Amino acid sequence: MIGTQMGKLHLLPGTTFSNAQELGEYDSKRHSALILRELERYIALDIVGNYHQSIHGTLGRPPIAVWREHEGEIPLRLPKDRMRFWLTFLPEQERTLQPTGIHLFGLRYWSAALSADVGSANRRLLVKYDPRDMSRVFVRRPSGNFVEARYADLTLPSITLHEALAARRALLAKGRREVNIRTIVGTAIEQRKLVDAAIKATATARRGRLASAKTKVDDGSWGSLRGIDSSKPVAFEDTE
Repeated sequence: MIGTQMGKLHLLPGTTFSNAQELGEYDSKRHSALILRELERYIALDIVGNYHQSIHGTLGRPPIAVWREHEGEIPLRLPKDRMRFWLTFLPEQERTLQPTGIHLFGLRYWSAALSADVGSANRRLLVKYDPRDMSRVFVRRPSGNFVEARYADLTLPSITLHEALAARRALLAKGRREVNIRTIVGTAIEQRKLVDAAIKATATARRGRLASAKTKVDDGSWGSLRGIDSSKPVAFEDTE
C-alpha cells in the first residue's frame, strides 16, 4: 500500500520525484499547489475513498469488505489514552527548565504545572512538539507525566516550526542578535501574509490561463482541507 500511495503522490503538482535524475529540470517549488494539511487530507481521502473501495490484488476483494467481515472476530487493542499515544509520534528535544520557562527554537513556553519543578529539576526535560502548531509543547516532568505548556504570551497566534525558523533566520540576518517570541511570531505572520498574497496572485493568473483555454476544474466539493486539528488545548492529568 505504501508503495502504491507514494507512486500516486508523485503525480501531484510539485512532486520532487524519487531522485534527482528523475526530477530533471522540473521546478517543484514553482508547480507546488498543496500545503501540508491539504496533502494530509488528500492522502486520507485516497485511502478511504479509493484504496479501501478498490479490488486488492492479493485479497481479490475491496480491503474494507474484508475488514468488516472480520472486525468482530479480532479484539481491537486501542490506546487507552489517545493523546499520549499521539505524543509518541511527535518529534522531541531536551531542554532545561528555567525560571522563565521552556525555551525551544527561540520561543518561550510556560505552564503553572511546571512551577513546582523550577530549581528542583537537575536534568534536562523531554519536550514534545508538533511542527504544524508551535503554540504549545508537551513537557515530561521528573515524575514522568506530560504537561502542556503554551506560549508565555497567550495573545500570540499559532505558527509552524518552519515559519518560526524562517522568521528567526530573517531577524538574525538583519543583525537582530537578541529576538523575543513576539518578534519571531510577528515576523512569521507577516511572512505568511506575503506568501499567501503571492499564492493568490499566482492562482488568479493560472485561473485566467485556464479560462482562456476553456478548461474548467471543479474543486468545490473538496471543502476546507484542514487535516488534524492540534490547535485546541488538551487537558493532561498529572497523577504525581
